[in-house]
Amino acid sequence: MSTKLECKKVYAVLYIKTTEKLCQLEDELKVHGLWSKEAPSQEAMANTSPFSCEVMSFENWVQFIFIPKMNQLIISKSALPSSISIAPMAHHVWNAQSHLQPLIMIFDDLDNLLSEQ
Repeated sequence: MSTKLECKKVYAVLYIKTTEKLCQLEDELKVHGLWSKEAPSQEAMANTSPFSCEVMSFENWVQFIFIPKMNQLIISKSALPSSISIAPMAHHVWNAQSHLQPLIMIFDDLDNLLSEQ
């Protein structure tokens, strides 16, 4: 088997696993009432601060910026980020809320998954 074909297979698996994690994130956000029906303002969506933390909640950033961007990369078969660190922010925001530990663990898994590629 050629190396190019092997790389495509590995990346296809990465797309599948990443998609699964994104779906888990969405499900957990909904379970915990953190999924919003209203998008932030256009101004907030254009904010470039890390996690847009100056203008929106972390869960809004995940829902309206992170998940759509990751889905777009997967749909377009673009390279996924290979060194992300979103889990530390999830820990910072939600660590005191024990019921959100499963949500934090998804970010830990996602960071590890993308860092191993």
